[in-house]
Amino acid sequence: MSPAPSTPPATQADPAPAAAPAFAIRKARTRVLGLTLDECIQGFFGGNAFVAVIILALITLFLFREGADFFGQNRDNLTIYRQAGLEYVDLIRAQERDHTALTRYLSDVRLQTLRHHTEPRAGELRRDQARLTSRIAALRHASTPDPAALAEAESSLAETDAALSALLAEANAQLAAFDSFAERYSDAILPLRGLVSELGEVAVAIKERHENNLNFLQKRQQLLAAGRPEEAAAVQIVPIDFAAELAAITGAFPAYEESAAEVAKTLEQLVADALPAAPTPALSARLERFRQLTRDHLATYPATAEALRSWTPDRPVSFGESFTAFVFGRQWLTASFWQDWYGVLPLFTGSVLVASIALALAIPFGVGAAIYVNQLASPAEQRAIKPTIEFISAIPSVVLGFFGIAVLGEFLRMASGWDWLSWFPGFPFPERLNALTAGCLLGLIAVPTIFTLSEDAINNVPRAFKEASYALGATRLQTIVRIIVPAALSGIVSAVLLGLGRVIGETMVVLLCAGNRLTIPDFSAGLGVVTQPVHTMTGIIAQEMGEVVPGSIHYRALFVVGLLLFFIALGLNFLAQKIVRKYKISIG
Repeated sequence: MSPAPSTPPATQADPAPAAAPAFAIRKARTRVLGLTLDECIQGFFGGNAFVAVIILALITLFLFREGADFFGQNRDNLTIYRQAGLEYVDLIRAQERDHTALTRYLSDVRLQTLRHHTEPRAGELRRDQARLTSRIAALRHASTPDPAALAEAESSLAETDAALSALLAEANAQLAAFDSFAERYSDAILPLRGLVSELGEVAVAIKERHENNLNFLQKRQQLLAAGRPEEAAAVQIVPIDFAAELAAITGAFPAYEESAAEVAKTLEQLVADALPAAPTPALSARLERFRQLTRDHLATYPATAEALRSWTPDRPVSFGESFTAFVFGRQWLTASFWQDWYGVLPLFTGSVLVASIALALAIPFGVGAAIYVNQLASPAEQRAIKPTIEFISAIPSVVLGFFGIAVLGEFLRMASGWDWLSWFPGFPFPERLNALTAGCLLGLIAVPTIFTLSEDAINNVPRAFKEASYALGATRLQTIVRIIVPAALSGIVSAVLLGLGRVIGETMVVLLCAGNRLTIPDFSAGLGVVTQPVHTMTGIIAQEMGEVVPGSIHYRALFVVGLLLFFIALGLNFLAQKIVRKYKISIG
């Protein structure tokens, strides 16, 4: 018989599945809007990029919305400038301005000649004046007054003042012939100046009538919108016949030709005769240069006459002219009785100059400190240096601005007068608020950004690079210069670009310390340009935005400046990110 099949014991059963942890069950049951907790956290942090893009788009749209109408308003501004005859008069005014610039050139030569006759004796007397003035002040405030010493000091000061006055009087007497020539040269432009004054009054009157008509038209529209048609009809708008009004201006062309011929004849005679004597070859060369500049100025008279002859008020102003007047305009002039100009070039060059000074200081200090802290410093030095540098970024910029006004600017102005610094171009300088003061402070602000990002870039260089360099017998300095820094160069460059973006966007420091002069810096002065006051794009927005009428051309112009500044900062940050991305790939 075959054995019966075996059956499992009744007590044997399949093993039960393991129980899931309690926290996993709770986690699975926790849902928000149908999403698990993990999905919520992932969506929250993963949406940062999306939120950033939305905010960036909103900022861009806002700037475009507020600034888009500027170029149309500026075209209207330039149109009335032409139709009122202001453009015609400015062609003549340009000759007057050129002559004024030549007069200033001659005055500068005269000042240098005076210094030649009075120095170094005048410098010694002025130093004695300063020393005696300080001594008198100290004696007057002393706890135990010394009347005899005070009287002696006051007597010495009076003698010094008298000696300096006598020295200057003698030198001025020697320049009598020079002063006579300068006076005749300055008075030569009077015929054209008188004509410009007469024609300018006519042109300004036409422009004022046009602006009054615009105000009346706006008032009428407001009354109509308020449901008051009777009052709106009472507002009278008198149309302007520009062709008839301009006849008084364009009809003065024969008078211009006569005045210009008289001015040209006088100036040619003055520079054809012997120029004033100069005591040094350098000053003689400057006077010869002045002669040539005057003849170059006279050579422009025929071209000006031709431009006046062919000028017409009917030529329309294109959108391109409105755009180029803003981008390449050399004047930012508002609330002018003559003509408002919105040229961003003075603001852009001022921003670039201040940023260049800042980077010239911040790059060596920031990158150098990063290399030292990461490669050379001891742990104790790292704990002391890193927090100190990074703390600078916590200082409010307005506080740094106050420091620049009260301390740094005054110190730089005083230091510029030291004899051993007289070799530096632009020294000494009279203004304590200038591009140099603002640039030094912005350099201090940029150091933490450049330092932190450069130190991170150096820290990300693979350790194997350094060990391989040491294995080949390189010294620590050779390893840093030839291995570490080149490997981290892309990161360092991106750090510099982000530091530049930080500097370009700074407002309070440049507003308080840059001097706020709305002119293009004189780059012909070489390095001396750093001592000139400038204005910046951020500074003009902060200074004027609170005073403008919303919707006006001035209001729109400030938003366009902000838009330009926004794209500059955005471009710098985008370029830095591209470099960082390339850097990460290169060391992977």
